[in-house]
Amino acid sequence: QVQLVESGGGLVQAGGSLRLSCAASGRTFSTYAMGWFRQAPGKEREFVAAISSISIITYYADSVKGRFTISRDNAKNTVYLQMNSLKPEDTAVYYCAADRTIGRRNYDYDYWGQGTQVTVSS
Repeated sequence: QVQLVESGGGLVQAGGSLRLSCAASGRTFSTYAMGWFRQAPGKEREFVAAISSISIITYYADSVKGRFTISRDNAKNTVYLQMNSLKPEDTAVYYCAADRTIGRRNYDYDYWGQGTQVTVSS
């Protein structure tokens, strides 16, 4: 079993920045692709970004390209989401996910964190 724990969420004004972290258990972290998703109340969970096991491939949703950056440190078993130029429409619960192969759909991922709330005020 892979366990994922997110941190770094909070309240920020529009135009500000946050960095989310996701710490993973297990010695096989470096073999997993990692993704970030988000979900606002009453809406479907949507893809944000993903990164392959050794950072060769990254994917981003069009809505966050140029503003968000996904990265990972396999020595620390941690994946990050740097969020800049935040907008009120970025407000959501953000989830970290892991799977053996990279994907851009929620059903592509077998393991999920508990989520962390990001609120962007105007």
